[in-house]
Amino acid sequence: MSVLDARALNRATLARQLLLERSDLPPLDAVAHLCGLQAQEPQEPFTGLWSRLRDFTPAALDGLLTGRRVVRTHLMRRTVHLVTAGDALTWRVRHDAMLRQKVLGVYRRELDGVDLDALAAAVRDLMADGEPRTMTEIARALAGRWPVPGRRALGEMAVAALVPMVQLPPRGLWRVRAGVRNVPLARWLGREPDAPAPRGSDPAGEELVLRYLAAYGPAASADLRAWCGLAGLPAAVAAVRERLVRFRDERGRELLDLPDAPRPDPGTPAPVRFLPAFDNVVLGYQDRGRIIDDAHRGLSVEGARMVLVDGRVAATWTTGTGPGGAGTVTVSPLRGFGRAERAAVLEEGARLSLFLSDGDSDRVRIS
Repeated sequence: MSVLDARALNRATLARQLLLERSDLPPLDAVAHLCGLQAQEPQEPFTGLWSRLRDFTPAALDGLLTGRRVVRTHLMRRTVHLVTAGDALTWRVRHDAMLRQKVLGVYRRELDGVDLDALAAAVRDLMADGEPRTMTEIARALAGRWPVPGRRALGEMAVAALVPMVQLPPRGLWRVRAGVRNVPLARWLGREPDAPAPRGSDPAGEELVLRYLAAYGPAASADLRAWCGLAGLPAAVAAVRERLVRFRDERGRELLDLPDAPRPDPGTPAPVRFLPAFDNVVLGYQDRGRIIDDAHRGLSVEGARMVLVDGRVAATWTTGTGPGGAGTVTVSPLRGFGRAERAAVLEEGARLSLFLSDGDSDRVRIS
């Protein structure tokens, strides 16, 4: 098997993630290709798509949300993701057990003795009227029957695990601050999520493997698990293995990939890109060395917005008040910049400032 070094993996990742060259894909197709965007911070997907697509406008994503073609829902790793309606319906059943276990991992003592199937039925009955509710309202309604666990544990289990929910607009719309109101996924999209597959088959798992490799490969099985949070995918990997090619990384790990997926020359230039908080190009791997140095790995789970220079995380960025004034994009380097790098960061930062301010400001500074 050929060995792919960190730079070769970096360029492949950038190409799959639409970060090596901006794409002409429509936003809906981009969300599908990327297997969704992490979206617990509601405004961050706008920057994620702006950095990946030519001529992206926030109104396009707003229209997909209000038109019910993309949804905000708990999915991979029990985090809120922005995914296409079709992927939410297809993939949710494959994540059900993981979502329950993730919530139990936090609230096992509080939920000890609670019949989760009975709790799920009570949540469905409560939400059958179609009224959007906050997690607090749902938990308050359940607390009379289950007073011991506490409302936080009940609410988290109800909303994030037991019944597939979506977070309704205006949550997640451009430059809108709105709280979370939940409604069942089936009610919002007009049909129930796909049912579990017959025992011995796993079409949803196989699709997850292939779709993940298209957007993140070449990658190891451990990377796949880190991305989706699912431990039970060895059978799905085995089922599609004959359709894949294999490599090794510099650590000797086996990497799987689609035969015809792009693997650019490692010397391909990589432009400066500004990433939103919790971007999956960083979080989508167990071994993140292809994109970020180990010394800065903690930034990926702290919600830092990062800047790619020559394809790797080289700075963080913020907006807001400060020495540059309101609306200024402020870049904080993690290493020294050469003259050309500094100019490229300032140029791309000015474009980002114009995007975030709806054209009112192109201010950017390097702290």
